[in-house]
Amino acid sequence: MAKNFHIPIRMCISCRDRYEQKLLVRLQCNDGSLEVFKKIGRSFYICKSCLDNEKKVIKSLMRQCRSGEKEKLINRLKEIITDDRES
Repeated sequence: MAKNFHIPIRMCISCRDRYEQKLLVRLQCNDGSLEVFKKIGRSFYICKSCLDNEKKVIKSLMRQCRSGEKEKLINRLKEIITDDRES
């Protein structure tokens, strides 16, 4: 008899759809700077489909990080995505 394990469901900050936690990218903002979640502090999730659409995700990131520095957020997000796909 198989055990039923709980599968965590989280919401993407951009599209507001709900997905399994393992299908999302977990990020956090520290002093207006975007970073990969470091296991301390508040964090948020972005789905893979939203990551491909820069226009869609940037507004949500600016709101989440409380930052008006659009270019800085875009560049940092691209760095994080590239590092994540390489590993």
